[in-house]
Amino acid sequence: MPHDDPDHPHSLLPSDPALRVKALETILTAKGLVDPAALDAILETYEEKVGPHLGARVVARAWSDSAFRDRLLADATAAVAELGISGRQGEHVVAVENTPETHNMVVCTLCSCYPWPLLGIPPAWYKSDAYRARAVREPRKVLAEFGVALPEGQSVRVWDSTAEVRYLVVPMRPEGSEGLDEAALAALVTRDSMIGTGLPERPA
Repeated sequence: MPHDDPDHPHSLLPSDPALRVKALETILTAKGLVDPAALDAILETYEEKVGPHLGARVVARAWSDSAFRDRLLADATAAVAELGISGRQGEHVVAVENTPETHNMVVCTLCSCYPWPLLGIPPAWYKSDAYRARAVREPRKVLAEFGVALPEGQSVRVWDSTAEVRYLVVPMRPEGSEGLDEAALAALVTRDSMIGTGLPERPA
């Protein structure tokens, strides 16, 4: 049945995505299929309790505490749990560290596996067919499109996330950040720098 058929259920939904979501929520709630309180709790979790600010805390701790950094690189899942971070889509995390010799970049070539507890909801480009295909074939070109120009002597290593393993890139600590506390360091860490498609901010 074509979607422009006036009798098709889709035609009863508003065209604006936010309104469509609200309309569906209202219908499912009226039918007793969805608990609004449970929905609110889920939204609060992904808006406030998980996200890039948690990954930034992990990176900042690794930058300022060499013992934690070693534990993070050896067993990231256990190390992030030390900071009270865990949850669905973050059961098995591997941390990979950028160095002057190697820049790491993460992709999920099959779908969009992503460390939700550490980075929040994946950006749309991470799930796109173009990124998933090109990140493996031509990572330097993709990085350049993100505004990341790497030195010729620095190689790029691409890590393919799976349903079993998700990756966190530990970017290099920016110059001029010596003496900053963990909160100030965390403010320099961007979401993209923890995927490998960006770099940390430089201190003002």
